Amino acid sequence: MLRPVGNFVKQSYTGVYGECRSALSTIRTKGPGQLTFWILALIIGVAAGAAALGFRVAISEIQGLLYGADDHTLATTLGSLDWKWVVGIPILGGLAVGLILSIFTPDGQARAVSDVIDGAAMHEGRVSKKVGLASAAAALITLSTGGSSGREGPVVHLAAVISSWVSNRIHADGITARDLMGCAVAAAVSASFNAPLAGTIFALEVVLRHFAVHAFAPIVIASVAGTVVSRLQMGNVTEFILPINPIALHVELPAFLMLGIVSGLVAFVLIRSIFLAEDWGDAIQKYTRLPSFLRPAVAGAMLGGLALMFPHIIGVGYETTSSALTGQLLMHEAFVFAIIKVVAVAITFAGRMGGGVFSPSLMLGALTGLTFGLVATSVFPGISGSETIYALAGMAAVAAAVLGAPISTTLIVFEMTGDWQAGIAVMVSVSLSSALTSRLVDRSFFLTQLERRGVHLAAGPQEYLLSTISVRNIMHLVGSGEDAPPSQCQSLIEQGAYVDITETLETAMAKLEASPLQLLPVVEQLESGPDLIGTLYLVDALRSYNRALAATAQEEHS
Repeated sequence: MLRPVGNFVKQSYTGVYGECRSALSTIRTKGPGQLTFWILALIIGVAAGAAALGFRVAISEIQGLLYGADDHTLATTLGSLDWKWVVGIPILGGLAVGLILSIFTPDGQARAVSDVIDGAAMHEGRVSKKVGLASAAAALITLSTGGSSGREGPVVHLAAVISSWVSNRIHADGITARDLMGCAVAAAVSASFNAPLAGTIFALEVVLRHFAVHAFAPIVIASVAGTVVSRLQMGNVTEFILPINPIALHVELPAFLMLGIVSGLVAFVLIRSIFLAEDWGDAIQKYTRLPSFLRPAVAGAMLGGLALMFPHIIGVGYETTSSALTGQLLMHEAFVFAIIKVVAVAITFAGRMGGGVFSPSLMLGALTGLTFGLVATSVFPGISGSETIYALAGMAAVAAAVLGAPISTTLIVFEMTGDWQAGIAVMVSVSLSSALTSRLVDRSFFLTQLERRGVHLAAGPQEYLLSTISVRNIMHLVGSGEDAPPSQCQSLIEQGAYVDITETLETAMAKLEASPLQLLPVVEQLESGPDLIGTLYLVDALRSYNRALAATAQEEHS
């Protein structure tokens, strides 16, 4: 009887001992590399968190210097200022923004979240440092001097600049650089909103656009580091404090479903208004021959004039958002403020003043939800809860639809308010708004913005990976022995069937598929005409495309 027990104990001990030795061996051989990466994620998290915190503090300090108040009391304070200050400060701020962007950027436009997404997908997890720093400076001035935008876009891009610098220093490959970018973004969002959970998910959901396990641990480490940095300065406090009453979910669920639909339409209106205003701004600038550096100043003048009647449009708008969430606005005030906010945000973006779209969508959503809630509670006073819960749900629903990030936005709203009891109401509204808006635009504001530039990320890797493969890298040079006969190539060139050496497979693939020979000559454009450089074969293009798809799938599922 004792012998079987003894054998069992011995076998168990041997097995455990063997597993421990194997684990120690793994740590010795593979652990230091992984441990080093986690330490690097921690350092980047601290740096990005400090940058986000510094950006926020700088806005408050400059606003205090110019207006005598920060964003939480700015709308009230503007009512007592002389009109010359209200109009003049945004004009001067716009002029400074225009000068910075015209000098330090090639196109006079500030970068934000969409450029970080583009950098992650198309540029090996990197963004331009010079342009990024100029964009951060421009956004800082915009948000401090009257621009109607948000701070999350600039801090996300600034964090990406930090990670890009590190990636270049360590010569990181694309996967490592993207993971580091995710770490920086998570830390910046966490520090900006005191939301470590949301920061983690935002980096995965919006920037990396996958939930690979290998990226999760370092991103969590960086996100927590960013939150700690923020809390050391700001304390562990929520952005908004809400007086929310319990809801009768089984009765009010249809109302939150309707709110989700309304919020989705409002998000669509905001997105389309921004792009329409940008197109109008381009047309007006071209028609009037307005210098590009004066465009933000003109927008500043418009915002200043609008702020004389509606001071709530100035800055990030947390005072008005808080008033909506606490039910301190009347229905007609909330309705009118929402319309004016859309106009102000469109002017800011059309003027190329810099800033993000998240905070404006929070404010617009809170105003939309409050308006809807006031109607719902007045029509069904006996069975409905507080109108403030509709404001909370509307805030999450509009923001989630604009960003195309239902999970991280829901978490941000919960962490900013500290209220988790209204979770079902918020999730119902967010799900419908996100589903509706994603059908009306290219998934989100950011991906639609990229689509307008010709970057097709919304369609998925099977679409945009073609644009990452250069014809130059897969062609066969003339004289290599694997190129097509020169006479055959010259015949195709005379027929106009060729590709330029500067092209990618995005444009070359259609030409290849149309070629009866399944090949095309590659040329360089000279003054004398196309000069034969090499040959591009369809089989090589398909092989390179297949490798890119396989690498992407491996990264996303590792």
